[in-house]
Amino acid sequence: MSLTELIPIGAVLSVLTNELLETASAAKDVLIDKESFAALSKYLYDIEPVLEELQRRELNDSQAARQALGIFKEDVKKAKYLVEKYKNCGRFYLLIKCRSIVKEVQEITRNIGRSLAALSLASTEILADISETVNRLHIEMQKAEFVACQSQLKIVEKLDQGLQEHKVDQTFANIILEDIARAVGVPIEPSEISKELDIFRKEKEEAAARKEQAEVLFLEQVIKLLSRADAANDQEEVRARYYRRVQSIEGFDEQNEYIPPLKAFMCPIEKMVMVDPVSLCTGTACERTAIQAWIDSGKRTDPETGQFLDDLSLVPNIGLWQTIEEWRELNYCIRIRSVKGKLQSGIDLDAEEALSQIRKLIGENPINRDWVAFGGIINILVPLLGSLHNRKVKIWALVTLRVVVEGHSRNKDKVVEFGGLDHVIHCLGRSPNVSKAAIELLFELLLDGSGWNSSLLNLLAQKNSAFIFLVALLNGTITESAAKAEAILLKLCDGNDDNISRAADANWYKPLINRLCQGSESSKISMAGILVKTELTDQNVKLLGEEGVIPPLVQMISGGLESKRCALSALFKLSRSRENKKLVAAAGGVLIVLEQLFSSHVPTLIREKCSEILERFCSEDGIKFLVDADGAPPELDPFVTNLLAIQQNPDLYYSIRKPALRTLLAICKFEEVVLEKIVASLNGVSVILPLLEHTDMEVRGVTVKLLSLFSQRDPHEITEFLLQQSRLKGFVCFLEDESRSDVQIAAVGILAHLPKSNERLTKNLIELNVLPMIFKILNCGNMEGKENALSALFRFSDPSNIDAQQMIVDLGAYPLFVSILKFGTVTAKERAAILIANLSLSSPKLAVVSVMTSCKFFRRAHIPVCEAHGGLCTVTTSFCLLKANALPDLVKLLQERVHETAYAAVQALATLVQEEFSCRGANVLHKANAISPMLDVLNWGTDALKEEVLRLLEKVFEAKEVATMYCSLAKIPLVGLAIEGRDNRQLGRRAARVLAYLEASSSSISVV
Repeated sequence: MSLTELIPIGAVLSVLTNELLETASAAKDVLIDKESFAALSKYLYDIEPVLEELQRRELNDSQAARQALGIFKEDVKKAKYLVEKYKNCGRFYLLIKCRSIVKEVQEITRNIGRSLAALSLASTEILADISETVNRLHIEMQKAEFVACQSQLKIVEKLDQGLQEHKVDQTFANIILEDIARAVGVPIEPSEISKELDIFRKEKEEAAARKEQAEVLFLEQVIKLLSRADAANDQEEVRARYYRRVQSIEGFDEQNEYIPPLKAFMCPIEKMVMVDPVSLCTGTACERTAIQAWIDSGKRTDPETGQFLDDLSLVPNIGLWQTIEEWRELNYCIRIRSVKGKLQSGIDLDAEEALSQIRKLIGENPINRDWVAFGGIINILVPLLGSLHNRKVKIWALVTLRVVVEGHSRNKDKVVEFGGLDHVIHCLGRSPNVSKAAIELLFELLLDGSGWNSSLLNLLAQKNSAFIFLVALLNGTITESAAKAEAILLKLCDGNDDNISRAADANWYKPLINRLCQGSESSKISMAGILVKTELTDQNVKLLGEEGVIPPLVQMISGGLESKRCALSALFKLSRSRENKKLVAAAGGVLIVLEQLFSSHVPTLIREKCSEILERFCSEDGIKFLVDADGAPPELDPFVTNLLAIQQNPDLYYSIRKPALRTLLAICKFEEVVLEKIVASLNGVSVILPLLEHTDMEVRGVTVKLLSLFSQRDPHEITEFLLQQSRLKGFVCFLEDESRSDVQIAAVGILAHLPKSNERLTKNLIELNVLPMIFKILNCGNMEGKENALSALFRFSDPSNIDAQQMIVDLGAYPLFVSILKFGTVTAKERAAILIANLSLSSPKLAVVSVMTSCKFFRRAHIPVCEAHGGLCTVTTSFCLLKANALPDLVKLLQERVHETAYAAVQALATLVQEEFSCRGANVLHKANAISPMLDVLNWGTDALKEEVLRLLEKVFEAKEVATMYCSLAKIPLVGLAIEGRDNRQLGRRAARVLAYLEASSSSISVV
């Protein structure tokens, strides 16, 4: 008796059952021919109850039973070996061997069916109850017929045909490799392909070890063919080859886009560059297919020389093939270089041609997917999506990118790395054709082999606009776009609550709103929480309001603490829409928010939210939306008093006081009535001033902005506050702080509004070195800052304070003022002209009058004197506006016909005709062509401007020569003003006086 026969038959059955189940389970994990292995697995699982029944009924330990079990066990063992063998094989190998694998699975299935039949006969009595089931099972298994997948069979047949026809060209290798990789879900990139080919080589080695020569030969042929494909090349080698080719074309003229082929590259039959060159016995090289057709047609001569062919064998010309491939690759690099230049040209036609070239390059050779990436094309093409305005070119850019990334995970990563996902998402919202191209690109980016790229899906899920555009496409009219959008959305939302809530951002608001209106309190809190967490576009915010989300949220404020918190947070978020502010007010939310904010019994957390909502309500619109359900505004006095009281309560958290302070600022910006009330009757300046010394930087910044507004109404209290040196020193810090330009502008605005007559303040400011700070703002600030800085300089340009004037001149005032006259705003030009006028008023007394001596030995060299002031003038010593070259720009202000700047320009020009210098100044104004624009002002200016011009003309026409020159030109407007004097007697009298003076001066010249 053998050792096996000593083992109880029940134990044998138990071991066999376990082995059967292991095999059935493992069969489901084979990657290729899943249908065949799945069928085998099902049959094995169906047999398991039969074995269990034999164990339960204690199969008779007969020789026949043991023999049947032994045969059955051997067949199961073979099945297990088969499953294990192919479960661990590479996917390429499994596909190529799919026909034989299917046959093996079919054979082992039938064998197990026969073994089951024998086992059934050996245990007829025991299996009587399930005999029908057992008979059906073993009959089905013995008749089982398995076939490989048709798509896989087509690839294998294509491969077999290629091997039979000796197709070893790279194009065929690329095509067959792509077909195999796509069929088995392997990304078409060298790293993945190399892994599969390495496994393939191991299979060949194992076949060699088994001495299966036919198998070894077949696998060698397949490996050799697939290895020629570009995707089979090592990535570093592909990169190195590209840069070698790039280096080779560095000296090639960039204007040329093509290296012509050598004559040796051309097939003498087809007259085209060869793809698979073979050599004849005569040494002539021909395209394999062409020469084969030549020979098959009965021709036996060399197609080039006519020489008779003694030998018809065709020898692959590897050297020539390599040279041709190198020529092709050099041309690829030249074309890639050309494409790069055209994409960067900014010309739509060039870009369109370049995109076409990229697609052609990849169509000619898939290696160009790598090479266009190495050439930096993706780096250029991705940002181009965001800058292109031509719709047609944008579509082709999307299509081209899809070709570039198709099946290429590294290029997909590059597109994402350079911000491509954002650009593609943006294109989803464009025209139907653009969005169609965009969704196709996005779909390709998200694919990872035969599955989905989970990391990119997660990244996409963070782009809320993606949900909006995808839902829009889902509801659109283009079927293909809708199908792809739906597939992406389904994958995004698959078991992900966060993404489901994000999908609501697009269009699906009804479920959320229904739960807010009709759900339990906890459900409402949850929905409000989703609103708070979800990023919403302005369109979404408005749509949510329109869909009715506001009223239930307002009602929730009357609930418990968590209900209040979530509702207020959601309302804060939704209140960035003006339409929603109206809806909150209409639902009675404004009064509820104010009651909660101003009540000392409400928890701090809730008051914080209310303070934030109030700030948002007022930030852009003042008190416009602060109304009750009937549209009536709250009483201003109690409202503003409560806001001021919050600032006076040191026990309140900054999180309440800051938004309330910003609310005050917003209201004062938009509401003149409130500003006047705060300053005049509510003692607001006294309340706010101490906050300048607050420890919180943001509070101090908002305070400066508020005081800038207050100072326009009542600067005196602010002045008294700042006269204390330590406070002024702290205030000056705002002028120095360039990191907060808005606060800096407000601070210089306060200086602009403070009384100019306060000499003590001026002195203190000079001691604190404020002037360089003001000039820095004047040099580097925005236009509002420049305007405030110019106004702040008025106190330092007072003609009674020559020292202060000297300081601002030494700091480069004049060039800045002149520049502002050219390029500033109306306000800035006006203020610059006034400052120039102030400085020019001091010029007569500062000009050095030259003293002549009669002694010829001590007579000074001739030094030109100032035409206006009759002495030695410079910008820095006498503040002369002529030396500063300000006169032409002042005259230009008159010609621009803007009342404010013209008035200031006239004041500045008037400084040239002071006292004894009026005649000199008149001649200067004449030479500067300033008098004609002055006379023109009498036709278009305001009464005040005309009167200022008339005062100036009185002095100008004291110069009789000048009066004579302009007599006829001046009479018409002067007579007109004199006649119209009944409307403005003062203006008419002054015009008449100038006219009389002009005529007298003219007459005196005539008499002489």
